[in-house]
This record gives sequence, structure tokens and C-alpha cells, in this order.
Amino acid sequence: MGFPSPAADYIEDRIDLNEVLAPNPLSTFFFRNDGVNMVNAFIPPKALLVVDRSQTPVNGSIVVAVVNGEFVVRYLVINEIKCLLAAANPKVADIVLTGDFTAEIWGVVTGIVTQTKDLKPCTL
Repeated sequence: MGFPSPAADYIEDRIDLNEVLAPNPLSTFFFRNDGVNMVNAFIPPKALLVVDRSQTPVNGSIVVAVVNGEFVVRYLVINEIKCLLAAANPKVADIVLTGDFTAEIWGVVTGIVTQTKDLKPCTL
């Protein structure tokens, strides 16, 4: 007969990653992060970003924006003086949104998926 496994007490239902990561599937997209702009926000190069276009970005949101035709991932910072896209890496310049830029907030980052093989010590 044998004894039941002690781990059996901790078995949970299967996790549906679609349900967890994409509660709004029609407006959820996945982007591969390219670069070190957001390393101090725990977004390493090659991370898979879960982006929900149905969410309204607010001050402090991590967003995917299109600036002058190029996708960027940054913090959205809004105050009474200016609006900017802030990098989470002190070696990368923030983008102050002025009339010189064509910019659109494309979506809000709602999840970050990384694989341990892609995590390397970052030298900034």
C-alpha cells in the first residue's frame, strides 16, 4: 500500500497562464524587451512583457510607447510641469515629451516573464 506523499497536502489546481497574465485577451499583447532601459524595474533584456491596451495609463505606470515611430518601454511620469517617459536605468536619458516628439502610449505593462537562463549580472 505505501504511505501518501507529504507533498499531496500542497497540491493546487493547475494554473492557466492565459487567465493569470491576460485577463483581457482581446487587448493583451506580448512584447520582447530589447535593451537595458528598465533593468532597475526588474525588466532585463529579453524579458517578455505582457501589455494590456485596454488599461488606462496613470502616473507611475510602466508603459509601451511609440515615440517618433519607435517602441520604447518606460515609466510614465506626469506632473503639473511636464510629462515624460522615464528610464529605470540612470545611464539612459528620460524622454521629456514636448512638441518635438510624436508620441503615443500604446499600452500598459501588466506582467513580466523572464527565464533564468536570460538573467545575467548586469554591469551598468
